[in-house]
Amino acid sequence: MLTARWPGYAKGFEDSISVQVVGQRKIVEFSSSATGYGSTLTYVTPAVMFPLFRFWPQVIFTNAFGIWTLIALVLKLFVGWKVIIAYEGSSPGVDFRNSQLRLLMRRIMGILADACISNSQAGKDYLVNVLRLSDEKVFAYPYEVPAAESLLGVSEDESEVNLLLKRDDHRPVFLFVGRIMPRKGLQHLLDAAVRLKEKGYTDYNLLVVGDGEQREELQEFARFNHLDDCVRWVGRVDYDQISAYFRYADVFVMPTLEDTWGVVVLEAMLFGKPVLCSAGAGSSEVITDGSNGYVFEPGNPEYLANVMSKFIDNPTLAQMMGEHSKQVMATYSPEKSAQFLAEIVGFVCDRQSVTVQYSAQEENLVL
Repeated sequence: MLTARWPGYAKGFEDSISVQVVGQRKIVEFSSSATGYGSTLTYVTPAVMFPLFRFWPQVIFTNAFGIWTLIALVLKLFVGWKVIIAYEGSSPGVDFRNSQLRLLMRRIMGILADACISNSQAGKDYLVNVLRLSDEKVFAYPYEVPAAESLLGVSEDESEVNLLLKRDDHRPVFLFVGRIMPRKGLQHLLDAAVRLKEKGYTDYNLLVVGDGEQREELQEFARFNHLDDCVRWVGRVDYDQISAYFRYADVFVMPTLEDTWGVVVLEAMLFGKPVLCSAGAGSSEVITDGSNGYVFEPGNPEYLANVMSKFIDNPTLAQMMGEHSKQVMATYSPEKSAQFLAEIVGFVCDRQSVTVQYSAQEENLVL
């Protein structure tokens, strides 16, 4: 695998694939957004051509519509390599629906590609309906899924969590995991906590795992609104230690305003947790209202407070919905994702059919 950024292997998968870091990735920001991705251009070195020629692949999976994708498509015209564009998911900040120039460039790149894939049905809809690519060569299936071995296999020692908060089975624990920044929507989760307090709900805990530029501001907000009895600030936690917090929690909350996918939702479900997920996350498609969680419109703390109160009023609800989360995750795995990717290779090389199917859950938003 060629990449310009490599954070390291997941626990249990050390050196399982060959990784070559080529140059550096630079992000040029044209305009910022207080609540979204903003307008950016990602620059990676064109020197990727040299390892490509040394390796001489038959099929290239390339990420989205960046410079490396453009290089792969230009080389494809001369050497005949097959190119598959992986578009993680649809989101206002990355779709550039208001930029006719970007849409035109993406459409041309999509036409030149042999196939396109996306984690979500929303991503496929963007490729087909906005870029107007042929439905026959665009496929949706969650290929970015967590490996149970790297999460569930980690030690169950929860001493660090127990030092932070003594467990009370009558006091449900809600969990937020993510960077503390406006786009992740933690402000709206705290707004929901304020509404719960106004309604007399204080018999719960909210664990905030993560760090970021908005942490100090939101901690002050929590103190000002007297949420200290409910909200616990954990800070940054290494990935190989995060399992203790997933096990400890009853309900996972993803209040993001905008996320192309959001694999952390699937991680929580792997641990058998119901998920309260914003429709701003592409992975909200795997949540069915009233079954394994609830989906809500981004920035709607009133609705979020209402569904949180359901778990406070009924302590057994989390376990019941969590079992449904496990059932959903039984249909997704890295092995099944690998089968999907292998079938896509067969499709572009020999026009074999793709049998791995994905049907997004229907959203039933009650606002």
